[in-house]
Amino acid sequence: MAVKRGFFLIIGLCSLVLGLIGIALPLLPTVPFILLAAFCFARSNDRLHQWLVNHPWFAEGIHQWQSKRALSRTLKRKAMIMSSLSFAISIVIVPIIWVKFMLLCMMLILLFFLWRIPELE
Repeated sequence: MAVKRGFFLIIGLCSLVLGLIGIALPLLPTVPFILLAAFCFARSNDRLHQWLVNHPWFAEGIHQWQSKRALSRTLKRKAMIMSSLSFAISIVIVPIIWVKFMLLCMMLILLFFLWRIPELE
């Protein structure tokens, strides 16, 4: 049992770090890593789980996803705007045309994914 808890703790910590890095880097998605961290912490460390699900940045989205498997329109819009802004800055900064095209494609895929998430009434 201790090995299983340790495994989930390590995966949760790695996911949390990747999610936090993903706030600044457009190539790393924040939301899936934070949700994975919440899942892993729920199975390994109650203190970290409580911290994460009550954190002012992540609590609303985690609670909405856990209870309804959906997000509010405001939260979805915020995620889409921030993702678009982050990708747009990267596209402007990068000098290589094929990388710009790749970033644009990745942005469109992410926006499509976010658009498909169900909305709360």
